Amino acid sequence: MFAALPVLVVVLVAQADAPPAGYSIPLIDLAGQTARQVVVDREPGQYLGHPTTVLLEDGRTILAVYPQGHGKGAIVMKRSEDGGQTWSGRLPTPENWATSQETPTIHRVLDRDGHKRLILFSGMYPIRMASSEDDGQTWTSLAPIGNFGGIVAMGSVEQLKDGSYMALFHDDGRYFRNGGKADRFRVYKTISTDGGRTWGEPEVVAQHPTAHLCEPGLVRSPNGNQIAVLLRENSRKRNAFLIVSDDEGKTWSEPRELPGALTGDRHTAKYTPDGRLFIAFRDMARSTPTKGDWVAWVGTYDDMVQGREGQYRVRLMENHKDSDCGYPGVEVLPDGTIVTTSYGHWVEGEPPYIVSVRLKLSEL
Repeated sequence: MFAALPVLVVVLVAQADAPPAGYSIPLIDLAGQTARQVVVDREPGQYLGHPTTVLLEDGRTILAVYPQGHGKGAIVMKRSEDGGQTWSGRLPTPENWATSQETPTIHRVLDRDGHKRLILFSGMYPIRMASSEDDGQTWTSLAPIGNFGGIVAMGSVEQLKDGSYMALFHDDGRYFRNGGKADRFRVYKTISTDGGRTWGEPEVVAQHPTAHLCEPGLVRSPNGNQIAVLLRENSRKRNAFLIVSDDEGKTWSEPRELPGALTGDRHTAKYTPDGRLFIAFRDMARSTPTKGDWVAWVGTYDDMVQGREGQYRVRLMENHKDSDCGYPGVEVLPDGTIVTTSYGHWVEGEPPYIVSVRLKLSEL
């Protein structure tokens, strides 16, 4: 089906005491392999961006949500029942979803008694949430989860060993409280003990005196005993950062700078059947031939937490305007097919739209 061979590019970088601005692992270019690409949504003259996806337990139903606009606007929802090969039309949503001020995110959660629900967040002040008890067929309206706000809420949601859930988001001082002003970037956690129905007061998990840390992307270790979080560095003067917790998020390591190979925005990570990590993000390494494009990193969990470059990078699609792409969903189907979904300016001179790329690591 995919006859064209990937293009390999090697970026050589001199080593130094600080992590390199670029990388020396191979780059596999899939951007020209249009047979891998499935258009999820496109509308002439309309900006569509910032999607998040969730794969249901049947291994083939995927829901995607995204705003009509740049980081804000009415929330759109679509559904695929064949593992992302085809997509529904835009689905009905509650009326106040049109008031969303930020990038929506969608997550699966379980009650302590095993009852399943989907939850959807919309950020800024205050953070609001909607929920579905029937796998996304019907939804509640958006309602505040507390007297706090934030940006890209919630970038990551993870079940802890005690059955509670930890959700991560960030803020730069403007939205955490009503009437806030720009200040230091901080990454926060909030905990739910009732299966995502309600959430506690946020606590800071990461900040840095000079780096601007944001957009947390969570990865649990293969043995389940450690939680790692990849962090965007928004000043663009440093590489991405990493923090880890060995006690289910109660305490965290000091932020540590990562190699250029993992530097980018809005990391979304999933394990493949062979135990490797596939991490999709917007490439923002300071020395890279694919800056501003939609890329992925392949390596092991140990590569990531030990600060190694990993095995290789993949350019998934080429973005044709600035760095306006990324915020990807990543789902791994039972047969090992990776369905990763993002937005970007895929056609020069046209507004961005939503596309999925399908691949297996064995093909690379």
